[in-house]
Amino acid sequence: MTTPALDIVEADDEQWQTYDTLARRAYGNPVEDILRLGAHADRRVAVRDGKVVAGGLGLLIPQYFGGRPVPGASMACGCVAPEERGGQLAGELVTARLRPLQEQGAVVATLWTASTGYVRRLGWEAPAQVYSWTVPTDELRRSFRESGFEITHGTDEQVRLLCNELAARWNGPWERPDWWDAWQQRQHHDIATYRFNRPDQGPSGVLSVGSERHPSEGRRLVVYDFWAGDQVVAAAMFAFLGRHNSRISSVFFQRTGLPPTPVLLHHLHRSSSLAARAWHPWMLRVLDPVQAVQLRGWPDELDLTLPIEVVTEDGNATQRFVLRITGGEGELEPTARTGHLTLTRGQIAVWYAGGYRSVAAAEIAGVRGDPRALAQLLTATADREPWLADYF
Repeated sequence: MTTPALDIVEADDEQWQTYDTLARRAYGNPVEDILRLGAHADRRVAVRDGKVVAGGLGLLIPQYFGGRPVPGASMACGCVAPEERGGQLAGELVTARLRPLQEQGAVVATLWTASTGYVRRLGWEAPAQVYSWTVPTDELRRSFRESGFEITHGTDEQVRLLCNELAARWNGPWERPDWWDAWQQRQHHDIATYRFNRPDQGPSGVLSVGSERHPSEGRRLVVYDFWAGDQVVAAAMFAFLGRHNSRISSVFFQRTGLPPTPVLLHHLHRSSSLAARAWHPWMLRVLDPVQAVQLRGWPDELDLTLPIEVVTEDGNATQRFVLRITGGEGELEPTARTGHLTLTRGQIAVWYAGGYRSVAAAEIAGVRGDPRALAQLLTATADREPWLADYF
């Protein structure tokens, strides 16, 4: 029997409602962002014989790399009907979902997934490990002191600007769109945002928290956003969380809720009180290497010319480029020259996000070539670490 042809189309409202029902069955639970984010996204569904069998969202949102917002495609809420799995439909669907976003200018793409092996074969890679952290409120109370900050409940335009300013210090965070606050409020009904100001100054820290039931503790605090301009305000924010110790036993920093700095670990009286849990990572794919290099920020003092080769994961195709970075601007130019280094598409994504923190780490990951050239390459993106502060 011939299998009916598959069409991947932009979803109308009826198809999107049908997809919402399908996703509940495929995930085993409601996926509320399917309807919440639909108005802000490119909605695609796969239709076979008039029936919706797969779909997903694509959000055109810039992400910061090297201090500049780079046009990005954030892929969310994708799934395939259980009876359709095993036929490589997910890969076909991702390609079709990316196409309209690339046409609108996206040069990188990001997603969160537990299917890391599958998307890795499509050219995605994880730039960083992802953890959540749990620490007793009593330990925060003992370890951090107040520092004279004014603490105000609520958010405003200054808070949004500060979050984007601090996001630019990392590789990967969204340049948050106008609808972000309302979306977060719908996601987390009890979320509260606090701004931390030095007297007569604008905010230098932003903390967003909620609470959730815990099987043994009753309730615990959940930190969704922790934006700190320096160590002093970070300490004040930790101390504020410690104030809840009279009624809350622990604070849970959810998987995107704490930037990858050691400030918490280094200042606890008892570091053994801090518990970490690993989560599935965010994955990055560089859709257009030439444009991605041109649009990204680069260190002003860097002067680099380096031939490289980019190969597909199966090694069947190779592209040769010359990477040039000077005066804070980058260029990736096709060439016939043999490269000093060879990287897969996934390794390019990790390097682009600053995920390789040393030559040894890059070599263990499989980057091949002259170690001196590799050290030069890593210098180009080592000024910022990878962190995606939004889960979608």
